[in-house]
Amino acid sequence: MGSGKTVIGHRLARELKMTYLDTDQLIEEHEQMTINQIFAEKDEGFFRSLETSALKSLHAYDNFVIATGGGMVLREENVKMLKRLGPLILLWAAPGVIYERIKAQKNRPLLNVADPKQEIRGILEARTPTYERVADFKVDTSKLNIDETVGGIMQWLKSR
Repeated sequence: MGSGKTVIGHRLARELKMTYLDTDQLIEEHEQMTINQIFAEKDEGFFRSLETSALKSLHAYDNFVIATGGGMVLREENVKMLKRLGPLILLWAAPGVIYERIKAQKNRPLLNVADPKQEIRGILEARTPTYERVADFKVDTSKLNIDETVGGIMQWLKSR
């Protein structure tokens, strides 16, 4: 969250002449609820199951760049499906940068807490080992602009 997945994903898809897909958006369309509503009315476990279902539905698509929420790779089943779809690129940002980028947004259910800065640090601390293990390529977007980030990813993709 707050690493630039939406804007970077859109730009990367355009550069690669592919379609951009966002699993959160697919889930919201399928469920006819926002992610916030799903978390409030169901729970995080239910949402994580929806993420897995969204991945399974991607067999109907071809030639796409996919953006997922940060929790997607917490299930090994999801990692295996994602790896079959293509390389996993981790967009990373420092906790303080993430907070500054998203502090005004109200659509972040995991950050509806008293101390969102601390929550961001905790989430990253817990997830970083998994992110590092599953990522094929990592880009720290903390100090990069969109062009620099997309350029770095394009260069890496061409070198593979």
